[in-house]
Amino acid sequence: MTEKIRVMLVDDHSLCRNGLKELLEHRGGMSVVSTTGDPDLVAPLLQEHHPDLLVLDLRLAHTDGLSVLRMIRAGGCDVPVVILTMSDSEDDMSAALRAGVKGYLLKDMDPEEVIDAIGRAARGEMVVASAMMLKFAQILQSGPKGSAMGDLVATLTERERQVLDHVASGQSNKVIARALDISHNTVKLHVRHIMDKLNLRSRVEAAVFSFEYRNSADGTKVVADHNPKPKMPPH
Repeated sequence: MTEKIRVMLVDDHSLCRNGLKELLEHRGGMSVVSTTGDPDLVAPLLQEHHPDLLVLDLRLAHTDGLSVLRMIRAGGCDVPVVILTMSDSEDDMSAALRAGVKGYLLKDMDPEEVIDAIGRAARGEMVVASAMMLKFAQILQSGPKGSAMGDLVATLTERERQVLDHVASGQSNKVIARALDISHNTVKLHVRHIMDKLNLRSRVEAAVFSFEYRNSADGTKVVADHNPKPKMPPH
């Protein structure tokens, strides 16, 4: 029997918390292990319940969701986080993605879409509300261009480039370790070096960087050089 996805909810509106809990448990077949609207309780509740996923509101009383996210990351907690908010601001989504969230969902989404997206995020996928996809694409198209990116990529070793490709496709360190036949700790070391060399702060930033580089003139040339056109046999 498949184990239920274990979710924790953080929202300072009790109606939203209770409604989402009911939705995820009774229609989504998930287990909501904890709910709170108090930012100070988030870290201790995470330590107590160890959920598979944290669903976090962007706007909280006296603080914001990204401040809470930074706090729990500073404490060493790497639980995947999905933002569920009323804000359709591109700036808010960009800040959330750069902070390393696994998804950005809107509270006015269809309930079944919310259930499906949270389930996919818990399984490791990146999820974005369909109404935000255009803004998501615009965020992907921002950042350093051309030779500036090529100069940064040139600082990576061949192995680091391989790891970056896997990170950009959304794979976890364990999956990357198996794919490249190296240890989990070695992958973590490579990821840290990649982040330092490219001046990145999260795996989502790494995915954005990889996407941008591959679609730049330098990146297109690298792909072409690695995939030369086959030569025609002589007549």
